[in-house]
Formats: sequence, C-alpha cells, structure tokens
Amino acid sequence: MVGRERELRSWRTGGGLALAGGLVCVGLAAAGCSGAGQGASVQGAGGGDPVAVLHRAADRLVAAGSAKARTAMQMASGGTRVTIRGEGVYDFEERLGQLKVRLPQDPAGSSEHRPITELLAPGALFMKNRGAGVPDDKWVRVDTDSLSDGNLVTGGATDPFAAAEVLRGTRTATYVGRTELAGTEVRHYRGTADLARAARGASEGNKKALAAAAEGFATAEVPFDAYLDDEGRIRKVRHRFSFSNGRRDGTGTVDVASTTLLYDFGAAVRVRLPEDRDIYAGKIAAEPGDPAADGKN
Repeated sequence: MVGRERELRSWRTGGGLALAGGLVCVGLAAAGCSGAGQGASVQGAGGGDPVAVLHRAADRLVAAGSAKARTAMQMASGGTRVTIRGEGVYDFEERLGQLKVRLPQDPAGSSEHRPITELLAPGALFMKNRGAGVPDDKWVRVDTDSLSDGNLVTGGATDPFAAAEVLRGTRTATYVGRTELAGTEVRHYRGTADLARAARGASEGNKKALAAAAEGFATAEVPFDAYLDDEGRIRKVRHRFSFSNGRRDGTGTVDVASTTLLYDFGAAVRVRLPEDRDIYAGKIAAEPGDPAADGKN
C-alpha cells in the first residue's frame, strides 16, 4: 500500500535470550504471577452470519495492510486490579509491529516505570527497557511459541494480529447492533471463541502460540466483544482470558481483559528488528514485583 515503509533486519532463533524458570513477564508480573460443535448464530443486519463474519475478520485486516493500534490490558487478582496500556503500529501483511507499553505505578506509588518498547514478530517478542541490569541499548528476546499463554498476556499487550486470529475460533456469536466508535459506524458482535479451534485456523506464525494458550489458560473458551466496520475490519476487540495463578503464596485464577483498538488503516509502518549483537544474553535481575529470570545462550 502506498506510503507504507518496512525496514527489516534478519535474526536467528538461537541468538536470543532463553529464559529459565520464569520469563521476563510484563503482563503476568503486573498481575502477580509466577512464571463441541459450532453453536447457534444469529444473522447480523446487513452483515451476514455473525460466526462467518468473525472468522473472516483477520483476513480483512491483512487486506487493509496496516493500522495504528492502542491496547489496554486490565488484570484482576486477589483484589488487586492493574491496567497496562500500549500504543503503536502494526503491519498485518508482514506480521510485524511496534508498541510503546506503559506499566502502572508500583503498589506503593513510589516509582515510575519507563515505557517499554516492544517489537512484535512471528514467533518472537523483543523488549527494550525491560529487566533490571539490562543495558539501555540492548533488547530482551522471548520466543513466544514456548509461552504458556501464547503471548496473549505476557507482553502486557496482545499482538493485534493474534487478537484478530482468536476470532477464527468463534463458536457462538450474536449481532448486538450498530453503534459508533471514534466517529466510525461499526457493527457490534458478542460471542465466545475456542483457542484450540483458533489455532487450527490460524496463520503459520500464530498456530503454535494459540495452541499453547489453549493448553495454558484455565479454559480455552474466550468470551469477546468485537466491533467491525462495514468493510469487515476490526476496529475494536475485547477478549476476556482466565489463567491459573501459579504463585506459591496464592491460589485461584487471574482474570484478564485485553482490548485492542485499530484505526488509521494504511498507516506507514517501519519496524527494525534487532541484530543478534543487540540482544541481551545475560542475567536479568528482578525488579520490584517481578519474578527473577536468568538468561542463557
């Protein structure tokens, strides 16, 4: 699409950071962690079968090429609720994105976290300004295929294309009605997706991650609200995930509401992935509220 820019850099799977025991956990740490057949559907006015419409939503984003994105991830655990926000751009054709993620203040309110720059790529998450002891000019790399949540929660922001591909697993959906979102007329759908089914229909870059999430979450069923424009593109999607809290000092589940807003389709996207020499391979010290994680080559 005219005006779009890409600057890609090669990277090797073996050149990054392997995390032992836990991981550099933006979303999960903030919440206090440790490391059947298709249902009935209702016809949406002018939009067709809601289930079929939602199954195609990710493809409509690929056709659009790119977009700006805002994200919000709200977590609730043990009476504590935190919200992590992000903003950036995403290239749906190349499956590449960049977000600036802002963590909430420490519970005591005594310190301000620096924004974390995140680069999203098939099978990998790169983070800068994440982890005590990591030099300012180095990136931390996480292999997303191996994460128990498929990086739907870990990064503190759900990868926009992964968020769209969750809808490929839609089993039941209803058309709620038309509404307006940021000046755009949209159709509101509400339903439930199955992560295992989503993984089977996902692109190669998300198959393993969504399959891991289907196994790693407390339930593979994901309730959602999706808002699509008249071209079938997602303008807003809100998923509700649930996973077991693995801390030794607590039990129960952590509830996560992840919201992705997409706008300004066709926006220019420039994503420069780090070279191997720019990726930190040392030990990551624990920050307040974070689990410690060791990096090994």
